[in-house]
Amino acid sequence: MNKPQGTPREHRSAGLQLFRRALILMAFLVLLLVLLLLRPLGHVLKTMFQDQDQRSRLVAGTIDDASRLNLSDVSGVRLVESDLSEEQLALMLAEARDSGFRVSIAGARHSMGGHTIYPGGISIDMSGWNRMEMSPGGDVLTVQSGARWHDVIAFLDANQRSVAIMQSNDSFSVGGSLSVNCHGWQYGKPPIASTVLSMRVMLADGSVVRCSRDENAELFSLVLGGYGLFGIILDADLSTVPNEIYQLEQHVVSTGEAFGTLDDELLVNPEIEMVYARMNVSKDDFLGKLIINGFIRRPGDPERLDSISHDGRLEHVLLGTKRVVFRGSEGSEYGKWLRWNAETRVAPALRGTTFTRNQLLDEGVETLENRSAETTDILHEYFVPRERAGGFLDSVRRIVRDHEADLLNVTIRQVDVDMDTMLRYADGPMIAFVMLFLQDRNAEGEAGMEAMTRELIEASLENEGRYYLPYRLHATRQQFNRAYPARKEFFELKRSYDPDELFQNEFYLKYGRDDSPIDSNGK
Repeated sequence: MNKPQGTPREHRSAGLQLFRRALILMAFLVLLLVLLLLRPLGHVLKTMFQDQDQRSRLVAGTIDDASRLNLSDVSGVRLVESDLSEEQLALMLAEARDSGFRVSIAGARHSMGGHTIYPGGISIDMSGWNRMEMSPGGDVLTVQSGARWHDVIAFLDANQRSVAIMQSNDSFSVGGSLSVNCHGWQYGKPPIASTVLSMRVMLADGSVVRCSRDENAELFSLVLGGYGLFGIILDADLSTVPNEIYQLEQHVVSTGEAFGTLDDELLVNPEIEMVYARMNVSKDDFLGKLIINGFIRRPGDPERLDSISHDGRLEHVLLGTKRVVFRGSEGSEYGKWLRWNAETRVAPALRGTTFTRNQLLDEGVETLENRSAETTDILHEYFVPRERAGGFLDSVRRIVRDHEADLLNVTIRQVDVDMDTMLRYADGPMIAFVMLFLQDRNAEGEAGMEAMTRELIEASLENEGRYYLPYRLHATRQQFNRAYPARKEFFELKRSYDPDELFQNEFYLKYGRDDSPIDSNGK
């Protein structure tokens, strides 16, 4: 047998050298890891330090909406609580009418164009009008219009049911969602109007009318998506669905591959329930890639999963991390790159891939909302037929770059044809592009946003599409008329149901009256 060469001392020396090399290599790897983490960690810490709530409180006699650009003086705010009788509510309307005041209706005030505001008028705040009850079988929810979806989801969750169609956040009021005829990310579904079985509406004269597809059908089609111009929605009967378990299936693809992946990988599964995509907004690959998130129904008992409560420590950490990563993308190309990589590579591992339907729906805008005094987040939404989506996106890339706008987010959803409302945005199956921009809260920021918005609206119209109405009132009257050809009949019927024009708001002042002010460009 051959013996090892060298003395014991030489063996110890060689082993020590190997150990030192291993230490040096380990130290190098640790240093490399620290260097790799240093920039993202510094970026996150900087965002956390700067993310302070700088928003000022409203003073008495003023109201605003989610844009924080519509601060207005009003003659009074009337808070409606659930213990108020309908007769007392009717008396509020009579007093406003007799005093010569106009009335606007508000819930959570998440519209952005003064839809809940009439300067100098009376604002009726329905946020306390929030009772709800289930039908004996649980398939119908009767809910007052001031209820927030967060509370609706909690109520339904306790009864093993869920909301059929709603927005992606639950901070809004039921009445507000019906008034804008919102849509969600429930795949292959029309807007929320399709889930309304009936509703009760208080008209300008204080009378209460029940309307549905079979009873007062014309009023039904006007109030849904009617922006509070026809009356006060008192309550609604909404269809519900079971609260079931969904499994996330995620695909990161180029924009050109998106529909092929959707058709071949997700829509072939009959159990697909909810779908949305999020686009890459970083400059290096601007709107060139997207994450398609599909949620597929799986067998199992939803009660075995965690509740919808966000009280857990881990849940708070995850929501806090999500906020910091998102807010860190404003004004920062690195932040946008970091967010894209966090969502495509890290988020699924942290959040998991199994959820109940109610867990997916139960997230408020508060998680990501802008708290700065200097800037605000402004939503846009455009609807185009699927075959025109590519052409529209080409225009979006050019327009956003030309205006050097800070685009924080683009979410893509699908909306089926709306068969229920007169002022409809989906007269066929549509692809919805939901965009969130950062805007300075000053005259220059507003002028820049208005100019860009009009170009984006024009791009949607050129691609046989439309724009959504709950946002800033930047569209010209000509663009509004082209996007909504039922506009003339809609406003004529408004004055038929409300001849004294008691119910008004800034949206009506701009687009609804023949004497509405003309834009500076004559439109």
